[in-house]
Amino acid sequence: MTESPPAAPAAAAAPAPPPDPGKAPDRQVAQRVIPLRHPWRWVLTALVLVVLAQVAHGLVTNPFFQWDRFRYWFLRPVILQGLVVTLKVTAWSAVLGLLGGVLLALGRLSRSPVLRAASWVYIWLFRSVPLIVVLLFLYNFSALYATLSLGVPFGPAFVHFDESRLATDMVVAVVGISLNEAAYAAEVVRAGVLSVDQGQHEAAAALGLPRGYQFTRIVLPQALRAIVPAYVNQLINLVKGTSLVYYVSLLDLFGKVETMGSTYPGDIVPLLLVATVWYVILTSVVSVAQFSVERHYSRGALRTVPPTPLQRLRTGLRGLRARIALEAAR
Repeated sequence: MTESPPAAPAAAAAPAPPPDPGKAPDRQVAQRVIPLRHPWRWVLTALVLVVLAQVAHGLVTNPFFQWDRFRYWFLRPVILQGLVVTLKVTAWSAVLGLLGGVLLALGRLSRSPVLRAASWVYIWLFRSVPLIVVLLFLYNFSALYATLSLGVPFGPAFVHFDESRLATDMVVAVVGISLNEAAYAAEVVRAGVLSVDQGQHEAAAALGLPRGYQFTRIVLPQALRAIVPAYVNQLINLVKGTSLVYYVSLLDLFGKVETMGSTYPGDIVPLLLVATVWYVILTSVVSVAQFSVERHYSRGALRTVPPTPLQRLRTGLRGLRARIALEAAR
């Protein structure tokens, strides 16, 4: 039996030839990434800009708006008095409506069937009846009950109140809007409480914490992340809803505008523009407060806090300068 000869060792790799000094080295051609084009986006952008320009041109050049009368009425004392009334009604109704909403939400979440049923009926009723009907009903409440009393239920009364003196125009407006606002605030609060993970309730119960302490220290702080944005959005509707108090003889901002429009019929359009601008200012302030509150409560839920509009503007300007510098360098 013959043995096969041993395999020859592998030949070593031949070294690369030295570069030819007379030949220029190959240069890689730099390829530029061309972004995806969106022609329809530019068409829609141009269309929107044209429409905005047309609207602005019409507002400025149309004499029917009477901007000189707008400037005259905008800061008149009678308008500012109505603005103060609007702010008072909004503030009181927001606070009382939120407190009532918290109580109703706790009733909906209670283990007592009576409290659950009573809270549900209240919310169902006031969400079904228009606000103007509630205000007019309270405004004529003295026709049903001339006096109000406090005492033993179904027994003698100790203190009597004259309803016509107690229920002033401001009281009727605040009570009516607060009753209506509490029904909507209750659902906002209840949804926020239900958004808290069930494990948080179980962990708090496992630690032996009282139910009141569980709600105020563990559940409520986490529920506020969902409650605050929704309720602040509800406040924007509340600011606009205060214009209905004009129908119960309370002259707020809208009431003053309507009164001045009846006295000066030639200034109806400027006066309506005054009311529009003031309502836009008020809702814008509430929107800024909503953004700040949402940004504050997002610290525990997001890795980075959302930037403010000013920070976004600065970031955009820095990016624009960087792109301009890059194009100039090329």
